[in-house]
This record gives sequence, structure tokens and C-alpha cells, in this order.
Amino acid sequence: MSVPATLVFAQPAAAVAPPVAAPSASLPDFSDLVDKVGPAVVNIRTTERAKMESQSGLPPGMDDPEMQEFFRRFFGVPVPRQQQPDTPRGRRQGPQQPEEETPRGVGSGFVISADGFILTNAHVVEGADEVYVTLTDKREYKAKIIGSDKRSDVALVKIEGSNLPRLSFGDSNKVRVGEWVIAIGSPFGLENTVTAGIISAKARDTGDYLPLIQTDVAVNPGNSGGPLINMRGEVIGINSQIYSRSGGYMGISFAVPIDEAMRVSEQLKTTGRVTRGRIGVQIGEVTKDVAESLGLPKANGALVQRVESGGPADKGGIEAGDIIVKFNGAPIEKSSDLPRLVGSTKPGARSTVTVWRKGAARDLNLTIAEMEPDNKVAKREEKKAKPEQAVNTLGLVVNDLTDAQKKELKVDGGAVVETAEGAAARAGLRPGDLILRLNNTDVKDGKQFNALVSKLEPKKTVLLLVRRGEASQFVTVKPTGQ
Repeated sequence: MSVPATLVFAQPAAAVAPPVAAPSASLPDFSDLVDKVGPAVVNIRTTERAKMESQSGLPPGMDDPEMQEFFRRFFGVPVPRQQQPDTPRGRRQGPQQPEEETPRGVGSGFVISADGFILTNAHVVEGADEVYVTLTDKREYKAKIIGSDKRSDVALVKIEGSNLPRLSFGDSNKVRVGEWVIAIGSPFGLENTVTAGIISAKARDTGDYLPLIQTDVAVNPGNSGGPLINMRGEVIGINSQIYSRSGGYMGISFAVPIDEAMRVSEQLKTTGRVTRGRIGVQIGEVTKDVAESLGLPKANGALVQRVESGGPADKGGIEAGDIIVKFNGAPIEKSSDLPRLVGSTKPGARSTVTVWRKGAARDLNLTIAEMEPDNKVAKREEKKAKPEQAVNTLGLVVNDLTDAQKKELKVDGGAVVETAEGAAARAGLRPGDLILRLNNTDVKDGKQFNALVSKLEPKKTVLLLVRRGEASQFVTVKPTGQ
């Protein structure tokens, strides 16, 4: 899209912002800063053990060393070996072959204690059989992985050393958009490379548990795990991700805030793993339409779409359709705030959750559970009952739930959609959906639902709480012409 050469915006003289002092024409000199912090930044290379073949076992033409190096460098794996044919008479195997170390990857890290604890990214050491750390003075150590956490992408490794140079920590909550920062690491295996830029944004939602720092510092493969450093020589983040369509740097990079990384590293150091809290809900964003229909002052909070049966939220009285607006008094501005607050809460702690339900806020108390890996909740199929044939003004044919269905779904009532057409179909409703609430009124059965619909204002938007499978969400149904 072309952009006009000049854009002029008229505004009253009184509204003109006061002049801002022009910045100094000279750019900052990072050389003293690099001399100070550089020795504490390390190169990390990882290897994996592979069995040696008695013969090359390589596809034709692939036994050239240059071709093998091409595969390792650009695909990150050794040249694939061919399967050896089975031997006759029972597929007898030859003698056990020795193992050899093959390069797996290169990353970065930095020393956080004089006795050899080092922070890096979890993805740098994931799957490695051996980890080697090289200091700027070329000393190399074999490192031990103390622990790693995939959710935060933080790992803690240890080398046997003493009086090692280490970095000091800044406060990642106090970083300012626009301030200068530098990154030191090993992009593409080039050790001790320094790049500079500014903080582009804070609290970017690129993960469930970490609001990442966005910068325009050049970060490339191999920089992962290296420090993001402010002008005071303090670490404020761990370079972790880039936005790229090519695999290389495109002007946007992300760092794990050091405050979050240190909380993770302390748990890894103590127990080798990270524990997080959970309350057993599936959540979604609160849209402007939903907020207006429910009487919320603004579109904030986390919409509860599903409540895990028997989980902390279920036991504490949280229901599908609730809007969680506070957790332990902390406001939930957007849905991603909730898992971070809950995840940082110690399992077993008692917490207060403030929900918005039917036009009013209420406090509920519950006990935080520990997050389990790959926690899966079984899904159930909803059975269809015999439909009523009356189509209401929303375009819906609904029917009642049987007592067995209510017990199975753990609900007291509702109306099952048998047919959706017109406004309801345009809103995304479909057969099998369970309508639990119309505006702020609970739906008991199909007859009551149709009665409520018959009293609606013809041109007014309707808000339905709809359950589909295990998840519930609000759906706005707008009459024709809106």
C-alpha cells in the first residue's frame, strides 16, 4: 500500500503538545559495557550419542565429509543412514557397536553465580546427551543439566568452577519502551557476538505463562539463551524467540523477563522441576458485545468456558459463563493474566476469585491444585432428545434435557438446539448446542426458553450462554438488519 509523502493533521493550537528536547546526536558507545559483562556470557554446544556403523551405512554420494557437514549445519541432524538388510537364519545381529558423539546444536547462556550456575533456554539443551560450556577465555567445561521448564523456556545448568565472572540482575518490571539494550550470544555459532537495539514493547502475549519483552535487537539461531542487558550492565531478560518467516532475524525478537526466569531457576535449583497452580477452567476473551450485554464496565476479565468436574473451580462454585475479574485482589485485564497469576500461586494455597455473574460481582474461595502435565479431561457426547417443532423468533428449535442427560452433564437445566436457522445460524449456533442462559436469566427447559424469546424486543441483540461439548461461551444473536 502506498503512503502519501506528507500527512497533515489540523488541530487547535491549544492541543499542540509542548516541544520535546531533541535527543543527543551521538549514539551510545557500548564498548565499556561489553568489556564489563562479556566475560560472563558463555557458548553452549550440545551433542547426542549415536551408534557407529561397521560400514558407512550412508546413501550413495553421502559419505562425502562436506555433504555430512551440510546436513548437520542446515538440517540440525546427521546424514540419515540406510537400514541394513536382515541377515538370514533368524536375523542375527552383529556385535554391539560403540557410540560416538555427534553435534546437535549451539546456543548461548550466562553465568549467574561464581560457583558455576548458568541460565539458558530449555530448547537449547532439550534432548541433549552432553552439554559443553565454553567461556570467553576458551576454557571448556562439561555441564550438568539441573533442570528445565518448557513452559517458560528456561533451563539451569551447572559447571564445576569457582570465582567465575557473573552477571547482576535488573528489574524487568521497570524496563521502559525505547531504552537501549544489547544482546550477547553465538548467532550461527559465531561466539561473543554483540548486537544492540531498543525495547519495542513489554508484556507481549506469546505464551501462557510469560509476558515477553519485545525488542528490535538482532537475534538469530544460536543467540537463544543469551542475556538481554540494559545500559547499567544488568540482565533484564533471556533472548528466547524471534518472529520470522525465513528462519532468520526480521526485526522482532522476544526475551523472557529475568524476574520470571529467576523464579523458575530457584525452583529448578531446589527441586529440579517447576510446580504451578491450577484451578481447572478453560477460558476465553471477553468481547465488547459480551461485556455490554452483561453490564460489565469494560471488556476485561476471563470468560469461563468450561469447568473441570471435581476441580478446584468446580468445588469453589465457579460456573461456566462466569467472568473472572480478579484473582486474589489482582485485576484480570485480559484472559492471559489469569493463568499467569494462578500458575505462580503455590499449590494448596487458599485463594479468592472474584467473578461477574448475572450483573453482579461475587467472591468465591477455592484451594489451588498443582498443574499436571498433559492433564486430559474425558469428553462426552451429548444425546439428542425428541425435538419440539416450534421455531422461535431467533430461528431455533429446542428441546428439553432428560434427567439422565442432566446428571451426565452436571447441569440443572437448559435447552438443546435441534435446528438453527436465520439469526441463530448466522451467529454460529448449531444442532447439539446446549443453551444455559438467555441474557441474565438461567434457562430451565425448552418451554421456558421459548417463552423468554417471545418477550424479547424484536431489534435488540440477545446474549446466549451456549455449551458445546465441554466448553461454554457467550454468543450474541443479532436480528436481521443490525
